[in-house]
Amino acid sequence: MRKNLIASVAFLLASSTTVLAQSATDGKVKIGILNDQSGVYADFGGKSSVEAAKMAVEDFGGKVLGVPVEIVDADHQNKPDIASNIARQWYDTEQVDAIMELTTSSVALAVQAIAKEKKKIDIVTGAATTDLTGKACSPYGFHWAYDTHALAVGTGGALVKQGGDSWFFLTADYAFGYSLEQQTTDYVKASGGTVVGAVRHPLSTQDFSSFLLQAQSSGAKVIGLANAGLDTSNAIKQAAEFGITQGGQHLAALLFTLAEVHGLGLEAAQGLTLTEGFYWNRDDESRAFAKKFFARTGKMPNMIHTGTYSAVTQYLKAVQKAGTDETEAVAKTLHEMPVDDVFGRGGTVGANGRMIHDMYLLQVKKPADSKEPWDYFNVLATIPGKEAYIDPAKSGCDLVK
Repeated sequence: MRKNLIASVAFLLASSTTVLAQSATDGKVKIGILNDQSGVYADFGGKSSVEAAKMAVEDFGGKVLGVPVEIVDADHQNKPDIASNIARQWYDTEQVDAIMELTTSSVALAVQAIAKEKKKIDIVTGAATTDLTGKACSPYGFHWAYDTHALAVGTGGALVKQGGDSWFFLTADYAFGYSLEQQTTDYVKASGGTVVGAVRHPLSTQDFSSFLLQAQSSGAKVIGLANAGLDTSNAIKQAAEFGITQGGQHLAALLFTLAEVHGLGLEAAQGLTLTEGFYWNRDDESRAFAKKFFARTGKMPNMIHTGTYSAVTQYLKAVQKAGTDETEAVAKTLHEMPVDDVFGRGGTVGANGRMIHDMYLLQVKKPADSKEPWDYFNVLATIPGKEAYIDPAKSGCDLVK
């Protein structure tokens, strides 16, 4: 009788330990989507990224480890101080387990530093600077959809090969712009080209005339637009007014996505070369995903939206596999698990948190060549992930030294 009682108690203790090990630490899993929802990058990611995150949760079944998954979101207004306050509140008092998207590099760097301090996970899909997996890397930080090096290799590399061997940069005056200009400069010079100058403009600039006149007078074959969102769209529109492309100079939209092409229109955007990590009209799987996304947003997804879907999905897979939402265990699993979904086919995650996946060199179609709404791109080339991204061992991240 005594032996049976002891055995029963031991079994109950073992069972309770297993249940505790395979559970969420606070009875739920909570993911925060923090991005620009009202400013220059609102179409780039914005509320559509929030919907992509919710799609990922629904497709996963709405629960992980038997507990509900909740998505919360906020607008950081492209201000690191606002983003930092939200991130601290989410991590400290609102039981948010991971923060994702994080459009705007200055914001992403600030939030990743807080996540590192709090030992919480962040997954960046909206920001570009390679510093996130370089000198500012974190054991809990991941960079998912693209970065400035991949854009430089794709768009910059293509234009140099086409004879665009002299460049002038029109650069957004913050971390993202600096990184994109530097990465593209390095690639242009390594390919035998030259950079004849650069000018920087504030975020959300309305009048690009003085900057474009400097670029035009430089005589450079290529004017590299090291900006994004509405800044790039406005620069392209105003460049047309100055007759810059008619004069023989080429505009390089170094970060331009499907969303911005749609906003600008094919008439103005035709012929532009750009690089994305996803194109909705690539194959049957991407078209099926895009159809579901369009039904709830009224637009086709770009790489930020689909990358956010992928990041949320992979995070939930990692929680499931780790048997807990505890940060150390989930981060370890994220580093170890391959990525295989509609966005990151055959992807891997380096020790520095960089998700390595293929990128696509795209060219905007002429209006006459577009066969249906949102049919905007010709796929010129697939850029293998190992070519697109910096080798983690050479990234400058202390985690991999």
